[in-house]
Amino acid sequence: MKKIILILPILFLLNSCVGSSTKGVFGSGVSVALDPRTLGTQIDDSIMQKNLQTRLVLTKKKYFLLSIKVLDGRIFIRGKVDEPEEKLKITKMAWETKGARSVKNNIKIKKEFSFKNFAIDVLISSQLRTALILNKKIKASNFNLETVNQRTYIFGIAHNEDEKKEIIQEAKQIVDLKELITSILMVSDLSRQRE
Repeated sequence: MKKIILILPILFLLNSCVGSSTKGVFGSGVSVALDPRTLGTQIDDSIMQKNLQTRLVLTKKKYFLLSIKVLDGRIFIRGKVDEPEEKLKITKMAWETKGARSVKNNIKIKKEFSFKNFAIDVLISSQLRTALILNKKIKASNFNLETVNQRTYIFGIAHNEDEKKEIIQEAKQIVDLKELITSILMVSDLSRQRE
């Protein structure tokens, strides 16, 4: 009897996975049965996705309209928000999701910017991105950065404290940067170690 009770939830979970289809990064109608991920990875990704969706909706109900997909710990977000700060807040929440390996944020901002402010922000981001790429102590591909009103937000995963310090040091060299806000996790803090 105990074996039946244990097997029923597993069968239910498997049954609900195999017959379903998904719409998102791979397009419409891709069957989970054809998914190259292991069943364990699919379940982990599904838990991460539901966790992030729930946290976002609890923050603001309108975030229910955002499209979130998790593939092998990589989070993809699409949608629209009113303010740049909302996009950054959502990105931070995604990075803080247990097991997140990377975050690709394609959220569009409805609010209009002045061209001058936009140009300064692009220049700051470009300078800092270039500095991170050229610094051999930093693996730049592990970090996302975005500048809004001369405030730069950096999200990512550092291999150690020295790498994190290098990033902060590089940011201090950027002339027009008013403020640096970081949300940098350590590899050792991740629930699922990166390859």
